[in-house]
Amino acid sequence: MDTSESEAERRAEEPAPTRETRRRRWAMDTRPLRRPAYRRLWTSTVVTAVGSQLTAVAVPKQIYDITGSSAWVGTASIAGLLPLVVFALWGGAIADAMDRRRLLLITNTGIAVTSLLFWLQAVTGMESVAVLMVLLALQQAFWGLNAPARSASVARLVPADELPAANALGSTVMQTGQIAGPLLAGALIPVIGLAELYLIDALALCVTVWAVYRLPALPPLKATVSRRAGLREIAEGFRYISGHAVLLLSFLADIVAMVLGMPRALFPQLASETFAPYGEGFALGLLFAAIPAGAVAGGLFSGTFSRARRHGWMVIWSVVVWGLAVAGFGLSGSLWFAVAFLAVAGVADMVSMVFRGAILLSAATDEMRGRMQGVFTVVVAGGPRLADLLHGTAGSAFGPRAAVVGGGVLVVVVMLALAAAMPALRRYHV
Repeated sequence: MDTSESEAERRAEEPAPTRETRRRRWAMDTRPLRRPAYRRLWTSTVVTAVGSQLTAVAVPKQIYDITGSSAWVGTASIAGLLPLVVFALWGGAIADAMDRRRLLLITNTGIAVTSLLFWLQAVTGMESVAVLMVLLALQQAFWGLNAPARSASVARLVPADELPAANALGSTVMQTGQIAGPLLAGALIPVIGLAELYLIDALALCVTVWAVYRLPALPPLKATVSRRAGLREIAEGFRYISGHAVLLLSFLADIVAMVLGMPRALFPQLASETFAPYGEGFALGLLFAAIPAGAVAGGLFSGTFSRARRHGWMVIWSVVVWGLAVAGFGLSGSLWFAVAFLAVAGVADMVSMVFRGAILLSAATDEMRGRMQGVFTVVVAGGPRLADLLHGTAGSAFGPRAAVVGGGVLVVVVMLALAAAMPALRRYHV
């Protein structure tokens, strides 16, 4: 019997796909949740994704209530960025030098205590912007220490072929929290008051600490790994990135997409000018919600892409689609088309996050994963803020729509040029 006949008979004997089988091909891949350790880590993320957003809303609201100044709100945001950057880089080195479970316990406890201090200053009527900014800096420092260890731990809890699915599950929860958290905060403030939002976050973090406590120990795999976590170890992380082209390109892809193509700084002006006939407040809310909503939709249907093996190409094309969608948003005169393009951009961002995260966890050795995640945290936190400055300046000089379209086109051109000039990302697969 020839090969073609054997293949035909094998296919004929296979059972026809059921409705459940077809659903699993496009629905979210939940295989990682079958693993108890990962399920505990993910559960802790579910709790904090919403709780942290309550504090993220409460802090600027309280500062504005005290000062009546948006400038002070912006200053507080920058005050929180510096400790996040510094401690994320240091936290990555620490995560490679000690048991990551222990580090997560320490940092989650620190974040919970900080939330309690936020509650205490609010309930006692302290009304001090300086105290709020110090607490915000402390909270961001703990978060910077926490994030690299949390992300680096995933590769020890699930096998390599489930990393994209695990990243999709985690990213979907975080994006959902960015939508549900502010909505819940807005609904709760008139009912229970501002101070209680901090208390709810602190109580939620107790659940997180318990979930992390039940994780297995996650010490360094190699006994020879340095127990130091200083400047030299941080510098080693950057040298490691420069010596591995695929890791460098995964960071550059995110920088290209976020710095050149994140148009959120122009949303207020576009809502006021281009989309004013729809209602300025209504338009502004839709614009800010569209990208996270698209990302959540991408996560819910991540089964359509999470099993892909060519991770490099998935990153390249998702960034290109992001750029095209942003350009389409800039060209839109209709609010509904604009929201649709931003939602597509959100889906593309989800795909990019999933596979960039998978590359960082699979291409780096375990003794370097913490430092890679530390740099990743800095890039994710800093990129959109640089984009706000760049797009705000370009919007003032050339007009908001021209700035958005130009940024989207630049994303496509620069990403394709990087992919053509440096083949490491194109060739990467698992």
